Amino acid sequence: MNIALELPQHAHGIEALLDLSFGPHRTAKTAYRLREGVAPVPELSLIATDDATGALDGTIRFWPILIGGRTPTLLLGPIAVAPHRRGTGLGGALILSGLDRARQLGWRSTLLVGDAPYYSRFGFTRELTRDMAMPGPVELSRFLGLELVPGGLAGAGGLLGRWPAGRPLPGAEAPGTDALGADAAVIDRARQAVATPA
Repeated sequence: MNIALELPQHAHGIEALLDLSFGPHRTAKTAYRLREGVAPVPELSLIATDDATGALDGTIRFWPILIGGRTPTLLLGPIAVAPHRRGTGLGGALILSGLDRARQLGWRSTLLVGDAPYYSRFGFTRELTRDMAMPGPVELSRFLGLELVPGGLAGAGGLLGRWPAGRPLPGAEAPGTDALGADAAVIDRARQAVATPA
């Protein structure tokens, strides 16, 4: 398994994997309102490929958003893993790689809408989003937050909104290189996180 930065030639395969995982109507979900007209953070748009075949086995993206019009944060997702790689720790490896890189880039927190029992293993909690609102319907028990640094969401609250056009992103330089390598330690951490009861 190799985790690397997403490149333009991966776009078709990523869309196909997302459709397979979430269906063709996935863009109707509330989270997509925050992504409209905004590019994902390039340094945090990762893919996982098979070492032997080069096949695209996983994808994760993070999008810049604002909480209450003032607090920068990331919106994790979508993340998708090919059916034959589910349950192997690949999804967790993508999450951990993305979170580590986000921290290196200077991001202080990240939010998501997802399965709380799964994401709690990585530190996500509903408690951190109680003073926030999505710009549309969402199951509140699935609206979760994570502080990448202590106090990263302290005082944050209000409606989530799109990242303003032209506003620079934290961290001008990407950590590492295009090829992040097959990180066995990250996969082991992901497997341990998934195996640990919530």
